[in-house]
Amino acid sequence: MSLLHQDSPEDIDDAARGEELTKGSSHVLLAAAIAAAITSVAIAIYFIAGQTKPAITGDIEQVWAHPMQSETPAYDANGAPMPQQTVNQVMVFALVKLTNQSKQPLFLHQIMTNATLDDGIHSSYAATPTQYNELFIVHPELAALHGKALSLDTTVEVGQSVEGTIVSAFRMTKQQWDARKGLDFTFGIRYQPQLILAPHAAVTEQ
Repeated sequence: MSLLHQDSPEDIDDAARGEELTKGSSHVLLAAAIAAAITSVAIAIYFIAGQTKPAITGDIEQVWAHPMQSETPAYDANGAPMPQQTVNQVMVFALVKLTNQSKQPLFLHQIMTNATLDDGIHSSYAATPTQYNELFIVHPELAALHGKALSLDTTVEVGQSVEGTIVSAFRMTKQQWDARKGLDFTFGIRYQPQLILAPHAAVTEQ
């Protein structure tokens, strides 16, 4: 090629385009490789996390329901007469077992019973052991359901299980209770995700 021969603008543009295309392709390949590596790491983390045992597990071993109807007092604290009202309640008893699978003690601090009705979820906190025991004094007809109360501030030691009975009260009629769509129990564990358990057996009415 003589010095007088010069590349046409079209030739120069094609060469430039080819170089840019080569650089662009290498960038795409590099980005694809990085994306594939990130995806592989994410998948590995997912499977490793999936194989990790939860810190605490549990079981709702048995559930009893006791619908009851009562009337408010006819007199106030000063002895003055007051209108009486009929109160419908459902007492829900549950025998619970919790097991610590972690490497440190776990601290229970709250339990809720959750009943799903047509209008949504109704939740009731479990009674303290003192309230639990007082219930059987006020209602001796429930003596058959009296077991060892599960304390709301129980410490579950490493590798150990705790078992006890809880009771919650719902302001609803027996008809509303019977029409429920679901029932489960939420356990608050300090510094851990909540544990939600549903009973495997049918609820026994007492």
